Amino acid sequence: MDIAEAQRFLSQHHHGALVTRRRDGSLQMSLVSPAVDNTGLAIISTRETAYKTKNIRRDPRVSLCVFTEAFHGSKWVQLNGRAEIVSLPQAMEPLIDWHRRVKGEHPNWAAYRQTMEKERRVLLRIAIESVGPQRRG
Repeated sequence: MDIAEAQRFLSQHHHGALVTRRRDGSLQMSLVSPAVDNTGLAIISTRETAYKTKNIRRDPRVSLCVFTEAFHGSKWVQLNGRAEIVSLPQAMEPLIDWHRRVKGEHPNWAAYRQTMEKERRVLLRIAIESVGPQRRG
């Protein structure tokens, strides 16, 4: 699988586990709802206060496993790259784009915007450097 194939997979499947690195070098995993934006970056909505956000500020290297709803026996892909954090207010329009890609239209965008501010939401943008698996087994 190449990066373009992984991006197509990510455009259709929004279940994932994100791996970041703690201060001591151990790994921390978070369940996430990823998507891919128009530039080919993997995007994830999270909170400014989340451990994954703090870990990425310290070390931007991440891995993301994306799988289908079926989970067991499903196709999946691992994406590896470097993440950047986009904070509010710059993150608002990208967070709206993320919502549309993962969940569709929101019934009340004004309420959505208020929630993003209240929850101190940020957008993670991952530049995909490599993908896998190349085979099963």
